[in-house]
Amino acid sequence: MSKPLHDAFLNELRDSYDAEKQLVKALPKLAKAASADGLREAFEAHLAETRDQVTRLEQVFASLDEKVRGKHCDGIAGIIEEGSSIMEEDFDESTMDACLIAAGQRAEHYEIAAYGSLVAWAKSLGHDEAAELLEQTLEEEKAADDKLSALAEGGINDRAANGQIDDAQLNGYDAKPGGRKKPSTTRRAPARGKRR
Repeated sequence: MSKPLHDAFLNELRDSYDAEKQLVKALPKLAKAASADGLREAFEAHLAETRDQVTRLEQVFASLDEKVRGKHCDGIAGIIEEGSSIMEEDFDESTMDACLIAAGQRAEHYEIAAYGSLVAWAKSLGHDEAAELLEQTLEEEKAADDKLSALAEGGINDRAANGQIDDAQLNGYDAKPGGRKKPSTTRRAPARGKRR
């Protein structure tokens, strides 16, 4: 016998509960890796929100007379793993910040999709209290995503794109001590009438 939407709703709730618990552990690492003050503060503020979201999900379970329990969220685990591997890269500070924003937004977009479905299902199932609680979280996730976009577009991406080029690199030398002049990468056009 096939399972009803209510069962799918509970599965998604448990998945989201686990995802939030995983993010409570991951967000401090993103904050620590960030060099831009605004980005670090955004991750720290969202950590506080995420803790509230865990509590809110517990309220949703209570409103449904269901036991609070999570179901391992493979999706967010993969996103967190990608974020961890980014932090191991040897990027300059601005590029790392741009990458951290991308990692944060992957998580936000995943959560926006999950909470969007949960809100819609809660409304269809007549779980009004649950829908209201989940809607609060959905709006927080959207706001967090908007904040990360604003930080990226407010200078972090431009700084990363322009790079932190030092005088040695500008003059064509390797940045390492005792660096040699880099060979020219410009090609000469072949003389007319001759084949390469």
